[in-house]
Formats: sequence, C-alpha cells, structure tokens
Amino acid sequence: MASVELTNIKKVYPGNVEAVRDVSLTVPNGSFTVLLGPSGCGKSTLLRMIAGLETITSGVCKIGERVVNDIEPAERDIAMVFQNYALYPHMSVYDNMAYGLKNRGTPKPEIEKRVREAASLLAIEDYLTRKPRALSGGQRQRVAMGRAIVREPQVFLFDEPLSNLDAKLRVTMRLEIKRLHNRLNATSIFVTHDQVEAMTLADQVVVMNAGKIEQIGAPGEVYKHPASRFVASFIGAPAMNLMPGKIAGAGIVETPGGKLSFDAARFSASGEVEAGIRPEDIRVTEGANGIPFKPELVEELGATRLLHGNFGTAPIIVAIPASGTTHENKEVRLTVDPAAVHLFDKATGRSLAR
Repeated sequence: MASVELTNIKKVYPGNVEAVRDVSLTVPNGSFTVLLGPSGCGKSTLLRMIAGLETITSGVCKIGERVVNDIEPAERDIAMVFQNYALYPHMSVYDNMAYGLKNRGTPKPEIEKRVREAASLLAIEDYLTRKPRALSGGQRQRVAMGRAIVREPQVFLFDEPLSNLDAKLRVTMRLEIKRLHNRLNATSIFVTHDQVEAMTLADQVVVMNAGKIEQIGAPGEVYKHPASRFVASFIGAPAMNLMPGKIAGAGIVETPGGKLSFDAARFSASGEVEAGIRPEDIRVTEGANGIPFKPELVEELGATRLLHGNFGTAPIIVAIPASGTTHENKEVRLTVDPAAVHLFDKATGRSLAR
C-alpha cells in the first residue's frame, strides 16, 4: 500500500470554471479517508484526478514516492469502484473479476488464486458462474469490489459506491467495506455526500465545499469542533442550530431567544457573531428556570423526539429522549450547557475557537 499526497491541486474547466481550488491533502498509508460534501463541491473531480481520469490543471499528485500527474491511469497502480458497478453484462462474475488481470498478462494459476480468495472474502463464491443480471444490487457491488481487490493495488478509490442501494443494503455494505478495509489494511479514498457513511467508515474525514477543503479531521473531531459554519450545518442530523448573536459580556452571547453563556476560554469573540448549538445539546427542564420555548411541531422518531419551534425569531430543533410527554404549543423551558455553544465569525463563517 502507499500514501497519497496532493499539493496545491487545481482543476479549471473551460470558461474559467474552478471545480477544485488549491487543495492540499495527505492520505496516510493504510488509512481510510472520506471526501465528504454536497453535490458540486469537487470531491468526485478530486478523486478522478487521483485516478488519472481527469487532468490536473496545476499542482502535484503523488502516490507513494511517485509523481503521477502525467502517468496513465492503468500505470498508477490504483483500483476504482464506481457508483454504477461498471460490470460487463455478457461476462460471468469470474470473468468480470479476472478481466483486468488477464489484460495485464497475469498467469492463469495466479488469476485463479486471486479471484477465489477475493470471492471467499466477499462471500460470493456461489455466484462466480452467474452473469451480473442474475445478481442483486448488493451482490453486484461485491463483484465490483472483488474486481478491485484482485488487482492488489496500492490505493483503492471508491466513487459513491453505495448510492444506488436501498437504505438497508447501504448499512450492510457499509459494514462489509469497513470489515474489508480492516482485513486488507488498504489505503482507501471514499467519496460520498452521506455524512453517516463518512462518520462510520472514515479514519479521516475531508469536508469539502465549493472546490475547497473546509476541514480535515477524525469523525469525532469534525462533529464536536467544526471549523466553520458550513461544517457545523453539514455534519449532524438534525443539523446544528445556527442563530445571529452579539457578544454582550464575558462569556455571554445575546441571541434572538435570549442570552446564552459560552465557554470564554474556548472562544475569542466580540461584536456580532453566529451562535451554534446542536439539537441534542439542548435540555428541556422543569420549573421556572431556563428559556421559554413553545414547540410548534413534535416529531416522534422512536427513541428520540424532535421539537421544532422558534428561539425568538430564529428557528431551532431540540432533540430529546422520547420519554414522558411533550406537546405541541405547550411551553417548556430550555437550558444549554455553556460548553455546548459554538461561535462563528459572522462574515467569514470560520469558527472563533482559540
């Protein structure tokens, strides 16, 4: 396996359309790195440049110790798993998995060995003689992964491979990919717009927006300490509540719903800011303490209950355990731990954490 190092990578299309803007990133050897962001943020374009399927406008791409900017895709020693599987419909599963090895002139005994090992690893031994049309979506995705595994590449690239699967199958395949990575200890780069996939699969999450990297970190780090308003609103379900605020004193921010305390040791702020609180960090309390709040809509989600309403003029969501009763249009009181309040620069959106 090998590391991947990107330095000041740019991709500009005709008409001066910047798809990727000055991206620098290191993917450590053996890590599972997820490129996460909304449609059009540049994550798939970045992956395709690593694969050699898109030319790099400027910057340097290294796989291992080798600069690969001008090297053909077939010579980069990578394997790619696509969203649409890209299987040959007229070939059997065995032939689909063996195709790349045959083209490279790999001896037949070695092809047989690798295909059988990969099929065993992915539990598709019984399907080797079938054609893709006789397989389910999950089985086809396993075949596509098996075709990548048999090549024994330095780097695995996954381009939204689970997007075509139903919700239950996505969970199953997510677990399969994680187990596979743990067993192979393979360097993997995975593109997705699904934050659950990113948080459950990644060692390193790279959050992208408008062709740029917003934040790089472990899943827990980007969730607990978002580097920008965009990361705060994109990571988390429901998303972080964001509201305008003004610093009203040491450790106090005034919001449309009232004054909130924040950890002044963590944030350096003055003047107008944006305050953020995750829905699960807001507590409903009894008695007269806390800030008044009247839920306009209550969503029951089994173990969790979501309260929708307004914090002054700012819409918010409160996530609480689904115990007891909480009624629509019945006033409750809210409290917020100062350590759970985030502050962002109103103009730039960057976190004001020290």
